[in-house]
Amino acid sequence: MKLLRYNERVWYSQFEDERDRPALGYIKGRNFSIAVDAGHSDSHVEEFYEALKKEKLPFPQLTVLTHWHWDHTFGMHRVNGLTIASRRTNDHLKEFIASRSPEHDENFRNMDITIAREYADDKEIVVVTSDIEYQGKLMIDAGGLPVIIYETDSPHTDDATLVYLPEDRVVFFGDAISGVYPTWVADKTLTEKLRKHVESLEADSFIGAHWPIFTKSELIANLQEDEW
Repeated sequence: MKLLRYNERVWYSQFEDERDRPALGYIKGRNFSIAVDAGHSDSHVEEFYEALKKEKLPFPQLTVLTHWHWDHTFGMHRVNGLTIASRRTNDHLKEFIASRSPEHDENFRNMDITIAREYADDKEIVVVTSDIEYQGKLMIDAGGLPVIIYETDSPHTDDATLVYLPEDRVVFFGDAISGVYPTWVADKTLTEKLRKHVESLEADSFIGAHWPIFTKSELIANLQEDEW
């Protein structure tokens, strides 16, 4: 895994299509560091931490989730420090945990080829909820680095969280611009709400989970397309 540097305070990993591993964000303040998303499994987290070591970056003390989907959360049990998620995200994770059984887990493994690859050889599936739960908006000062975490409308899920760094003019958006898995059909009303919100943000760069980094104009253009 390779880490990409946006600036001296913002980094992100490359995404991987084969196992549907999303890009994981990294925000370095003077007092502590924050990761964005917890990865597809403990193996994903371990590779991310090895990449941090190579760059001599400290492990994150906080990990923020952008939404509940497995490729963003099922590595949460392995992360360093505390985790943060919206109440809706935790509710979805609780529903998954409550429905678990050997048959359910087998169906999950076979739901998508990328999941089957991530959890090959009967790799254990571990699902937990976050340590800290928020509703609406949460503001954190990582040490000279304000980080705004908040819920937003999204055509992908009903629990989308954005991570906004106003001083760096960067937004981590997870999968918020996608349609609903597995059809990827996007609700036009929710897409339009998200587009208008993106337009209102004082930000230059948008870092998603499964795409190269977007400029603001590029992201707005994508949200204006008919098929999302």
